[in-house]
Amino acid sequence: MSHPDSSVDEAVERAVELASIGTRAVLGIAGAPGAGKSTLARRVVAAVDERLGAGTAVQVPMDGFHLSNAALDALGRHDRKGAVDTFDADGYVALVRRLVDARGTVWAPDFDRRIDEPVAGSIAVPPTVRLVVSEGNYLLDDTEPWASLGALFTETWFCAVDDGVRVDRLVGRHMRHGRDHDAARAWAVEVDGVNAARVAPTVMRASRTVRT
Repeated sequence: MSHPDSSVDEAVERAVELASIGTRAVLGIAGAPGAGKSTLARRVVAAVDERLGAGTAVQVPMDGFHLSNAALDALGRHDRKGAVDTFDADGYVALVRRLVDARGTVWAPDFDRRIDEPVAGSIAVPPTVRLVVSEGNYLLDDTEPWASLGALFTETWFCAVDDGVRVDRLVGRHMRHGRDHDAARAWAVEVDGVNAARVAPTVMRASRTVRT
């Protein structure tokens, strides 16, 4: 089934429409590692707040549900951090349900890249928020509990970018966080690349594709 293919500017305009409906909209932005999901989410939130007033939109990343490094060590999965089984998927789905309900202030976790750990209770989402933007790799995955997200999100967008650009972005990101170039590229290709291969086919379940 085909769906719209949008530029970033067109996607931003759609987000403003969603935030103007009157009831809360929860937008999911999926895509491979390095596709530009967080950058798009930040741009959407900034544009909506500029057009409709500060506090209209809030960004809530799926990355807040990374398992801690200690938990990954215990599971023997630290060397595959970012894989689908290294997240608290049930916890994330439960949070999205609360965000859709829009009853009372919801406190969501964030992910601090400086310490490479999730941080609980970092993002306040009061009931006055009209648009919640949540981004992550596996929002369109067809395994449970991820598969239940499709019925919760108002819309789901797939963030798409040329693979070469995506890998270059990841190498730069990993170098900024302490890896040398060879280690950064190895992680981007061997670890992030496996995750990207899992994410790529999920584009068919998106409401629209956004070219970043």
